[in-house]
Amino acid sequence: MNEPEQDQPETELPEQLAEPYAADEIVAEEISREPQSTTKQTSVARSAGVVSIAVMFSRVLGLLREMIFARYFGTGFLTDAYVVAFRIPNVLRDLFAEGALSVAFVKVFTDYQINQGEKAAWRLASLVLNLLAVIMSVICIVGIIFSRQFVGLIADGFSPEKAALATTLTQIMFPFILLVALAAVAMGVLNTKGIFGIPASASTVFNIISIIFGLGLAYYLSGGGWLNSGDKNAVPDFPSQWAIIGMAIGTLIGGLAQFLMQLPSLFKVGFRFAPVISLVDPGVKKVIALMAPAILGTSAVQINVMMNTYFVSGIEGAQGWLNFGFRLMQLPIGLFGVAVGTAAIPVMSRLASEGKTKELRDTISSSMTLVFLMTLPSACGLIVLGEPIIRLIYERGKFDATSTSMTAAALAGYAIGLTGYAAIKILSPAFYALNDAKTPMMIAIASIAVNFLGSYFLREWFSHYGVTPETPHGYGHVGVAMATSIVALVNFFALAYLMRRRIKRLNGRDILLSFAKIATASAILSAVCYTSYHYLFDHYGVGTLTIKLVEAFVPIALGGIAFIVTAKLLRVTELEQAIGMMRRKFQR
Repeated sequence: MNEPEQDQPETELPEQLAEPYAADEIVAEEISREPQSTTKQTSVARSAGVVSIAVMFSRVLGLLREMIFARYFGTGFLTDAYVVAFRIPNVLRDLFAEGALSVAFVKVFTDYQINQGEKAAWRLASLVLNLLAVIMSVICIVGIIFSRQFVGLIADGFSPEKAALATTLTQIMFPFILLVALAAVAMGVLNTKGIFGIPASASTVFNIISIIFGLGLAYYLSGGGWLNSGDKNAVPDFPSQWAIIGMAIGTLIGGLAQFLMQLPSLFKVGFRFAPVISLVDPGVKKVIALMAPAILGTSAVQINVMMNTYFVSGIEGAQGWLNFGFRLMQLPIGLFGVAVGTAAIPVMSRLASEGKTKELRDTISSSMTLVFLMTLPSACGLIVLGEPIIRLIYERGKFDATSTSMTAAALAGYAIGLTGYAAIKILSPAFYALNDAKTPMMIAIASIAVNFLGSYFLREWFSHYGVTPETPHGYGHVGVAMATSIVALVNFFALAYLMRRRIKRLNGRDILLSFAKIATASAILSAVCYTSYHYLFDHYGVGTLTIKLVEAFVPIALGGIAFIVTAKLLRVTELEQAIGMMRRKFQR
């Protein structure tokens, strides 16, 4: 199960991870020590550090949530029904809530604070919250009424019994989109006020609450326990079905907690609710105008996902290989790309509103360099060490050695585009900050054609390699993964080129120099990881859990050391600043 995502400079680390309210004081302290030109970049990096920590905890708990589902519900009837039921509101969340809404609202809310004052900004927040509550409530009612038709549309292969259970679960979880949309507005407000830890931790709270209440309700509604049938596709008994219903209710309670946990911070920064609603308010119209292209752009992403599913539908096992591989690639994207992007959005919006083009340019370029520093070595590590990592995490039960090698190949295909994918999280919000939502939308729509051509031709090409009795289609699924990477890289270069034209320059020489240094250090990391892993594997082979841990983590540690040493020798500025910040922290 995918937990809600938060759909979310120079390398300075957060001073007080346990004190998310201290963001403004941290920035103020830096202003007294550093030149004004670097203050915004520093605040982005510090805030990104807070977000990264929160996302890391969220990903770990999300993995725990998946393990609980696997432990108690297996991979058959019950889990299939739950996944389809949750996917429907989850897709709507991606389209209407977190990404598009948060970015659009932050931009307009920041403009109001600067040009019209706090009172007008808080009124806008109330207007958006109230209007959103009404619109999403209507969508929820329609979704609940037509849940059976929605389930039939996306899961027409379900048996009548499984479709009936999925319909019930959909009706329970459809209000999730309303709760997440309200949470997205709260997150946007807090981010503009320099508070990142609380909203970034919302998905962590979601996972904790949904696990606790879900399991508790599952045991209560099922009468104290349930047994999963030995046949994973057989119709489970009623206690088992009541148990999965309990998990669905727990998911909805987790979504509510995700919104409620932000309310104390929201009131602390000055928000006061006002019972007002208007579709003709200029601020509301601006938010809607910015959201519309973003929704179309996000729709293009959803079309690409469905297209990839279509292209590998004839390859037995490919859905799982791509899913597990993509889940692992999402970790560095969430930790670094979304984290830096989330932290940079309010900074870029404020700089654009104030007309400070030079500072905006510096923030964009330094944020991109920070993403390169974090994601290039991550991509290299995933390509070289994908097999031992996947073997450690997944290879047990029905997930055999063939699944490990094919998933590792898919992960390598995805990892090629990891840096581009993460950098898009910086460039797209930069266009929104400049009141330009159409450019990212047009590029996203154009990516549909790129993805279609790339998926088709690369699938056919790679299908001729790696053909065995167990894998008659060879590495065809890797071609689809690589097409996804190509789309990410093409989008990144297009956005970078158009942004450079928009703000005249993009500090290209500084970015390229930093990229070259980081790429060199990443190449050394790759060589060390490859050599150390194969040395260990040749000596120990596939053994116990301890051996799997050693074969995965020893190369990671050695590669990380090699990267840091090389980066220091090459004088990678961002790494030096991160080390300096950590040294100052420990000295205090």
